[in-house]
Amino acid sequence: MSENDKKDAVSLGDGRYKCPCGYIYDPEKGDPKQNIPAGTKFEELPEDWKCPRCKRKKEKFKAL
Repeated sequence: MSENDKKDAVSLGDGRYKCPCGYIYDPEKGDPKQNIPAGTKFEELPEDWKCPRCKRKKEKFKAL
């Protein structure tokens, strides 16, 4: 992720991020399908993490 993408990934809301496909990453739930535990902030997801629904990269997500 580039420095600009990292800046864009900062959320001022509740930490949820939405993929263009409609999937919402909620840090309170994590991503059990990819072994991401509840409480994991979006910014702490591995660089190679992708949307579990459509496989888009993290930088495609927008903060809610």
